[in-house]
Amino acid sequence: MRETGTPTASPTRAPAPAAASRARAQDEAPEAAVRQLPDAAGLVALQRSAGNAAVTRWVQRQEKPGAREAAQRNAADPTGHGEWGTFCQMMAEAGFPNSVTDAAWQLILGGIAEQGPLNDEAMAKFSERQEQRDHRASNSWYQELVRFIGDYLEIDRPTMALWSGGIDTSVYARSKGHTPLESTPFGGVVDKLSLTEEWKFKTPMWNVLSKAFVNRARGPVHIFLRAYNPDSVLIAQEVPQLRVVMALNPDVKLVWHPVYTAADGKLMEVTKGLDLTTDASYASRDECVQVLYDYLRLKHDPTNTKSERAHAEMSARLKANGNPQ
Repeated sequence: MRETGTPTASPTRAPAPAAASRARAQDEAPEAAVRQLPDAAGLVALQRSAGNAAVTRWVQRQEKPGAREAAQRNAADPTGHGEWGTFCQMMAEAGFPNSVTDAAWQLILGGIAEQGPLNDEAMAKFSERQEQRDHRASNSWYQELVRFIGDYLEIDRPTMALWSGGIDTSVYARSKGHTPLESTPFGGVVDKLSLTEEWKFKTPMWNVLSKAFVNRARGPVHIFLRAYNPDSVLIAQEVPQLRVVMALNPDVKLVWHPVYTAADGKLMEVTKGLDLTTDASYASRDECVQVLYDYLRLKHDPTNTKSERAHAEMSARLKANGNPQ
């Protein structure tokens, strides 16, 4: 590894998906699943893509108590991770060149290794929930990952989708012709991986990716709400960031959909008359939440286990706010 004071070039931006497909065709796709990174520790390849700052931060983190042993081991030996071959295969199928695959994998594992201490610092230094979330999301590896693969967060369908209330809501949004983060080229790959058993180590990565995702909104953004939580990433982070984008681009508008899961598991949308239909949209969050809450409060079937959690969360929130049940 070079001296940490040695200047390095700025990170190379990932090519657009179409360009990646052409570049990948010239690469050695059959060997992708068994390929090794250029350096046993992965740091030389990382330094070329991410720069000295990220590498220095990684080295410093190793000396701090609280860094998790398994995460350190995977960051130092990325090809030893059990999902390395799967990641390579999926990235190849999605049209990524080998160079992007190598660097993205090292950045992901480096971020997981750094996240434990960052989480501890967030709890020790901050009392406000959003401050804690912001500190956890300051992970330099995840930030660099977004800069590196940003073009692969572009949507492949006309309209962007955000959601809250379980992964089924994301699947539903996709079925309606919209594109959630999990359906972008890179998001689709990462969504299929476990990466680590410690979900608190990878959740900040998704928060960083989601912020970069909403920054790419160019038109209407459809928001599907099966459960309302003001502290969720959707409400506390994604929507506020979208409003920043809206101030710069009048073509970006928010379209809200209250979603209820029927007893047969089918997701439906709620009309103002509290009927279920295939499409009911609202221009404001407050109107959407009111319709959703009214349906859960007045028309939810207690025997419907598919919406039991949404009903319970709604009831608890109303009770906490001093509202009648």
